[in-house]
Amino acid sequence: MHDNPAQDDYQWPVCVTPRCGRQLWVAEAGRYVCRPCEDLTNKHLAELGPLFRRLNETATLMRGARRPGGATSGSRTPPIPPRLEVLALTANGGVATRLQAIEDSWRQALGWETPVAVEERTTFPVTRDTAGRTQVGRPVKGDRVYPHWRTQTAAKSVPAHLTFLTNNLPWAVSSYESIGQDIDDLRRLHAECVAVAANEHRPGRVSIGRCPARYNDGTLCRADLTATASSHRVHCGACGARWETLNEWRQLRSAQEAVLSTDAGVAA
Repeated sequence: MHDNPAQDDYQWPVCVTPRCGRQLWVAEAGRYVCRPCEDLTNKHLAELGPLFRRLNETATLMRGARRPGGATSGSRTPPIPPRLEVLALTANGGVATRLQAIEDSWRQALGWETPVAVEERTTFPVTRDTAGRTQVGRPVKGDRVYPHWRTQTAAKSVPAHLTFLTNNLPWAVSSYESIGQDIDDLRRLHAECVAVAANEHRPGRVSIGRCPARYNDGTLCRADLTATASSHRVHCGACGARWETLNEWRQLRSAQEAVLSTDAGVAA
């Protein structure tokens, strides 16, 4: 006869991806991420390549610019491309940089060497002499030396980053503890690219007060809550409380007013 101890405090493992929290199946034992989140991330990685190529086209960048021959202010300087949100994704600090940051963290966890930000080490430094000829090697006096980011194009680095992340995603979902945050970053990046490619203008968020939810010990959350006109859902990022229906919105407002009244009474 087996005398197994009670395990009332046992918590079934859940997916670490933010906004998910699904309980893992028995077949998913030993994983950090559920299979639906892994499949969705694979889909995002497969779509990011075509999305980036579309954003990196001149037609997408200049969409909405003034037509040639139109009225001008007299300046001979061309206007700045109006779609600065496209530049934010295609230039330094955009898609390529954000993908490289995830790749570097995975390489570090795997114990692999992190490559420098140049396409070929043998072609650095890239210099241009006084006659305008481009050459490589050690610069001499009078040569102009170009930094790393001038010798690397995002059009080549983005596919390489996506290939690395796709190939190593099965390892990450099972062995990399911080994979949940990386999956959420990839989701946000994919959503930004889709919105910019579709020329969507997302409404801004407005503050609607503080969170009136209480923790298990009875203390108030008091985190700042925001809402947007594009969604009727309100989610507290601190405690996880949600208000989604019209009745729940009314309950939220009543709870906030009750907290304000209590605070006013204490202050008086």
